[in-house]
Amino acid sequence: MSPAHRNEGEISAVGRAAALLKEFRSGDGTLTAAALVRRTGLPKSTVHRMLRELVRVELLEQVGGTYRLGLLVFELGRRTPRESGLHEAAHPHMAALHEATRHNVGLAVLAGGDVVYVDMFRGRDAPRLPQRTGTRWPAHASCSGKAILAFCDADGLTTGPLRRFTEHTITDRDALAAELERVRRRGVAYDLRESFPNVVGVASPIMGADGEVAGALSMSGLAGRISLTRVEAAVRAAALAVTRRLAGGRVPAAQPSSQSKR
Repeated sequence: MSPAHRNEGEISAVGRAAALLKEFRSGDGTLTAAALVRRTGLPKSTVHRMLRELVRVELLEQVGGTYRLGLLVFELGRRTPRESGLHEAAHPHMAALHEATRHNVGLAVLAGGDVVYVDMFRGRDAPRLPQRTGTRWPAHASCSGKAILAFCDADGLTTGPLRRFTEHTITDRDALAAELERVRRRGVAYDLRESFPNVVGVASPIMGADGEVAGALSMSGLAGRISLTRVEAAVRAAALAVTRRLAGGRVPAAQPSSQSKR
């Protein structure tokens, strides 16, 4: 069955438009009409009709024979209450971390079983990773994802197989549960070559004013060129500063202690 259809029948035009837009979450952000027909399973005539309409309302832009997300998507995304407030609070601290270390610095939120990167500073000498602002990555294979999962109700977020990216990726559920317990105790999560064979990272959760986890701030670099033990304290301090700003200067009770040990 096409992903744009359900058991109760064909979905609405809004649903078909959403099915098309969701396909832009992966890859380099540009797709042809033929690729969208193949990926969504929608009829060719439907895809072409929907593409014309999405371009007309500025949700997509046409560049030659390809399509990419339009400025309206960016403008609406910046107005999303959760992400916009978090982004505004985190951005200056991320900029300071990036300036001091020249490593990749990211800000992510949880969306189902994935993390979505809402901001990213790329290090000049850091590895070129597929993660960039607006992209997703499986939470179990991400230090940001594990930092968030450890402090939220993760039931149902990791249903189905846990995808393996490297020989170090955690794919066993009991092992993941044990890892999340370690993250809760120490207040930071690590990516030890779990997403890419030559990349390591560290992330610390950010709490909202209500004490619920709002996202995670991370730093990553090439294994052997970044010392996680040296940058861990800076990442934790930056995440705590963002938490305090979101909470109006106080630290919510659920915030991990800055004295947590590995």
